[in-house]
Amino acid sequence: MLAHLFTIIIYQPFFNVLVFFYWMLGLVSNGQPDMGVAVILLTILIRIILLPISLMQDQSEEDKRNLASRIKILEDELADEPIKLRAEKRKLFHASPRVIAGELFSLTIQVMISLMLWRIFSTGLEGRDLHLLYSFMPDVPTPYNLVFLGTFDLAHTSFILNLIQSLLIFVLETLSIYTSPYPSSRSEVVRLQLVLPVVSFLVFMFLPAGKKLFVITTLSISILITLYKYIRRRFQDYKTLVEEREATPPDEQVVVEVK
Repeated sequence: MLAHLFTIIIYQPFFNVLVFFYWMLGLVSNGQPDMGVAVILLTILIRIILLPISLMQDQSEEDKRNLASRIKILEDELADEPIKLRAEKRKLFHASPRVIAGELFSLTIQVMISLMLWRIFSTGLEGRDLHLLYSFMPDVPTPYNLVFLGTFDLAHTSFILNLIQSLLIFVLETLSIYTSPYPSSRSEVVRLQLVLPVVSFLVFMFLPAGKKLFVITTLSISILITLYKYIRRRFQDYKTLVEEREATPPDEQVVVEVK
């Protein structure tokens, strides 16, 4: 039942969108569409759809960090009392339903997207899900061209794309740590900048290149968004500083500068 609902509500619409993008690319490329480019377009569409969730996560970032800090304090104080520690953690979680619900919702969305991508690259692009195309969809020649840029076979693994993916994870996490208004602990830096890229490289090593292309596009968008947020925040800080200076009498400005 759940699998059928997932197919009808999640997988089938996005699979049709992907094939539609592929068909459109065929119109503008003299009948030589590239499924890799269609995957990139689908990724951009999914990021746009998930933008409200991303904004919600940004707004709850401070709450998540406060919760994590309080849990760390409890773990230090009650290290020798595991039963009491579990009870106190439960109290914290019950007192922060919005944070927990947001994390669970985000995790659910990520799992559904992962399952959708797995099915697209394991059965959809090979032609076994053609019966799921809507009746009003244009006729698209099969088999699909799964060689991205004439080099990367989306149905098979790619060492180069896997390496690019891990490098982009390192860049994104480095930017996130550097531009975050919240201080990062040494363990966070090691885990995010070093461990995460290496583990991702090993985990994704044997996955099809199509999914790596999806992740690479997602990471590239995240890097651009992170840079935009940082520049916007710095501009707002500068604007606030200018407004405060303009609102301060000249004599007080001199006193402040001397101090």
